[in-house]
Amino acid sequence: MFNWFSQVVSVTHVNLRSIPERRGAVLAAAVGIAGVVTVFIGVLSIAEGFRAAMKVSGSPDVAIVLRSGADTEMTSGLGRDETRLVSDAPGIARDTNGPLTSAELFVIINLPKRSTGTDANVPFRGAGEAAMTVRGDIKIVEGRVWASGRNEIMAGVGAAREFAGLDLGKKIRIGQTDWEVVGIFTGGGGAAESEIWTDTAVLQPAYHRGNSFQSVYAKLVSPQAFDQFKDALTTNPQLKVKVVRQAEFLADQSSMLTKFIRTIGFFIAAMMALGAIFGALNTMYSAISARTREIATLRALGFGAGPVVLSVMLESLAIALVGGAFGALVAYFAFNGFKTSTINWQTFSQIAFAFRVTPPLLVGGVFWALLIGLIGGLFPALRAARLPIAAALREL
Repeated sequence: MFNWFSQVVSVTHVNLRSIPERRGAVLAAAVGIAGVVTVFIGVLSIAEGFRAAMKVSGSPDVAIVLRSGADTEMTSGLGRDETRLVSDAPGIARDTNGPLTSAELFVIINLPKRSTGTDANVPFRGAGEAAMTVRGDIKIVEGRVWASGRNEIMAGVGAAREFAGLDLGKKIRIGQTDWEVVGIFTGGGGAAESEIWTDTAVLQPAYHRGNSFQSVYAKLVSPQAFDQFKDALTTNPQLKVKVVRQAEFLADQSSMLTKFIRTIGFFIAAMMALGAIFGALNTMYSAISARTREIATLRALGFGAGPVVLSVMLESLAIALVGGAFGALVAYFAFNGFKTSTINWQTFSQIAFAFRVTPPLLVGGVFWALLIGLIGGLFPALRAARLPIAAALREL
């Protein structure tokens, strides 16, 4: 067994020492693999960033109440009496001002993007006075909260960054009403940062919504109180509602786009990987051809076919590892934290988010590179092991 490993080490050492003589082909293979990894990680970082933006603001002790059968806030509808019944349900946290609930209205408006000037759908939310306390992660970073009963808005940092007119202190015309931007807020990096908020009582008449709402956000006394809260509402004959945790609701809202991006990412990476595999095959076949007599001499001296196969595979994996690591570094510095926005097909509104190159993505990219190297080195390795010793020694 020791002799077998010694042979593997010896042949691998010879293979790696000869790389400078084939640096052109080796570099081409490594760069091809690096490109595959960069694209693979880059595309999937879009899905990871979007998923994180939707998930990060989902608190386990916050529940969302919608009309029964509604999949989004846009398709939901609740009356004032229904929102009052929700606020009186057991399991809701309270402070000196009463139950921590926020009956909200959700509309879509058009605003021009700063980058292109083209209109995009932006979420415009009417919220209650307790909205910030209910969510817990909403923080004012510039200005102040809107004043009740006034045409004032505050914009999420993502919306303020992506869309024109949302500068602090400026007035913007939305619909038939002029609104003053009085605050900029963060939401823990979540979906709320892509929204504009105002007082529900002001938004309702501006959009002729009467006393209608679309959702109620409720902060519970604890995550364990969710079942009690849900059962009290869903068994109440006066209500026809569905109750979901905020985290689950936001995750569901991102599922369609996330799956699409992941599918496209794997497809593009797979197509590029085919080219990289052929590049690796060509590199390793060239290496075998250049060392035909050398390999045959080693075989004649007693080196087994197994060590030869393994040594060629290790060389291919080493090239793939270098290319994969380089591609992962390029992807990290090129994409991680890159801020953009895209439309969420389930709500037809823009979501501002940042690409996220996570450790699992980096590991996945390197694994993808090693897989390419494994496939690219397998057949050349088998060919090297099957070389007829006598015929190979007679080659010039």
